[in-house]
Amino acid sequence: MKHALYSAALGLLLSSTAALADDMPTFKLSMKDGRVVPDTLSVPSNTRFRLEVNNEGPGAAEFESLELKKELVLAPGVTRSLVFVPMKPGRYKFFDDFHPGTGQGTIVAE
Repeated sequence: MKHALYSAALGLLLSSTAALADDMPTFKLSMKDGRVVPDTLSVPSNTRFRLEVNNEGPGAAEFESLELKKELVLAPGVTRSLVFVPMKPGRYKFFDDFHPGTGQGTIVAE
């Protein structure tokens, strides 16, 4: 009986967590040939959100933000996501570590 109750509780927890993740705002960012599009991304402050990053280029790309302590390496043609905790209003820089001279952008939390 205890096992059935634990299984039911775990199922409820997982389904509610999935529902919360589906309600999370999602923003998209593309990386290609050392450029990021858009180079300025506006997100709501004090709100958890998902960033979906797509590498459309022929080589590897890497989303990196030292300020936000986030890093994501993408092979060509790959799309991956990062989840960000609620951020205070402000401007946060990010860059493509494989193309630091041209692949730069800013996340603006407002």
